[in-house]
Amino acid sequence: MALNRDLVGKKSDPLSFSYTWRDAILYALSVGAKDDELDYVFEQRGPKVLPTFAVVPSFNALVAVVGGLNLANPLKALHGEQKIICHRPIAPGGKLTTVAEIKGIYDKGKGGLVVVEAKTVDEKNEPVFDNVFSVFCVGEGGFGGDKQPEQAIPEPPAGQAPDFKVTEATAREQALLYRLNGDFNPLHADPQMARMVGYERPILHGLCTFGFAGRALLRSACGGDARKLRSFGARFAKPVLPGATLTTEGWQVAPGTYAVRVTTQEGTQVLTNGVAEVAS
Repeated sequence: MALNRDLVGKKSDPLSFSYTWRDAILYALSVGAKDDELDYVFEQRGPKVLPTFAVVPSFNALVAVVGGLNLANPLKALHGEQKIICHRPIAPGGKLTTVAEIKGIYDKGKGGLVVVEAKTVDEKNEPVFDNVFSVFCVGEGGFGGDKQPEQAIPEPPAGQAPDFKVTEATAREQALLYRLNGDFNPLHADPQMARMVGYERPILHGLCTFGFAGRALLRSACGGDARKLRSFGARFAKPVLPGATLTTEGWQVAPGTYAVRVTTQEGTQVLTNGVAEVAS
């Protein structure tokens, strides 16, 4: 079934998301926060909210978009890229509302790429953050549609040591913990399902790896100040098995701009095309 290009420009109904400090802390723990990050995991210090928590309230928008594509096999819809754009610090509780819009459907030959922008506001209708995500639909290309516009992505300078490097081990149970944020895809929990799609065991959520990278950015490029992270985006290049060790590296390629990459202990690049914008 061909992707319906008439969906471009269509907006979703407003999707509401209510949460408390417990949800913010659960998210922080699920992306590896430790006891030296008490501001993000202890309610008597707020808590502060990790900027990458922005992916959680907007996740239903991603689900709604995939559902609206009417794919014969939803497992062939792969989360390709994710970007957050931060307008203000996220409150430790409240009600947020998200409206998603399909910005483009592109022909990638072996598949179709659906790019979605989701804007989230608070109860005063003030912008809090935006998400831009892409969904790669395997086998849905070749329809003669537009090619995705090229974007200039800064690459890590060859031969240059990174400006920061953070290495952390994920837990074997990391995916089981992260799924409590609302992504209950059995691919991340059920060994039989994982084997059916070609993995030796359940894989880690790409957004969990994204969260590990976001914490490394926050600590190393923002001095722990969430207000300084303006945006962060990356491509999900390879799956990660829970228990893997992740190394996040960042190179400052311009004032306030970092090229970011995440690799496993084998050297496999799992997050690529990473770009972060940081306020001074």
